Amino acid sequence: MQKVSVVRAPTWRATISAYVNLMKPHVTVLLLGTTLAAMTVAAGGMPPFGLVVATMLGGLMAAGSANCINCYWDRDIDLIMSRTRNRTLPAHRIPETHALIFGLGLGISSFALFALFVNPLSAALAVSAILFYILVYTMWLKRTTPQNIVIGGAAGAVPVLIGWAAVTNSISLSAIWMFLIIFLWTPPHFWALSLLLKKDYERAGVPMLPVVVGEAETYRQILLYSLLLLAATLVLFATQAMGYLYLAVAVMLGAGMLLLSIRLLRERTLSSARTLFWFSNYYLALLFAAMVIDRVVRS
Repeated sequence: MQKVSVVRAPTWRATISAYVNLMKPHVTVLLLGTTLAAMTVAAGGMPPFGLVVATMLGGLMAAGSANCINCYWDRDIDLIMSRTRNRTLPAHRIPETHALIFGLGLGISSFALFALFVNPLSAALAVSAILFYILVYTMWLKRTTPQNIVIGGAAGAVPVLIGWAAVTNSISLSAIWMFLIIFLWTPPHFWALSLLLKKDYERAGVPMLPVVVGEAETYRQILLYSLLLLAATLVLFATQAMGYLYLAVAVMLGAGMLLLSIRLLRERTLSSARTLFWFSNYYLALLFAAMVIDRVVRS
């Protein structure tokens, strides 16, 4: 007698895990960290607990919305790339339309939460970040230009503006410089990753910088943006928005980025690219932690 195979329905834990995976939690954590840092700097200390909860929850849903819809739109190339083929949609863990509905629901809920419990400015900024990431980066730039991550990186820098606006209901020059720091940090961070995944991007037809202009030019661009990043971080000290504690950390971290960028330019190895990529993750977290500590101590 032939055995009949039984396909078991996914458990509720597996289903929840599939939806969480759509939100790209490893990316979202960093965005929320910069949001909280901006709130703390704006307030000169820890803001009211209720405001923090509302802003963090709204930011979580906004980032999750953008990432869910990004996963829905990119499900074809995600299936091709080895780094992404195990994501929720390429792995067929949930129906594609469910992912889209979930992403849209998160975006609408994020706007409502910000508008009702934070302020209209933060709500408008959250919606603008979602729309920019989906319409400008995901649907247009990502598959058409090697400058995709440069321009598209603006979406990942908006959370600091949201955090600042949540506390002050305004956008100051300091908040704009914090935005620019993340904006300038994004290219060397992702270009280092794209060097590691060059073959993946070639197979998927995504015009990342190493694929289009070659690795040598990518090394030079990483060094250039690392220099611009260091200069941008020093402006916060020059304008007296930050003190000497921040300056010391910014110089040390910036020197680390520059040294690793120069090492990459000289050695031209995947090992050097991998080291730079991982350092850049810690760089942003430590720099914004220094902003918070400096601001609290000086207050």
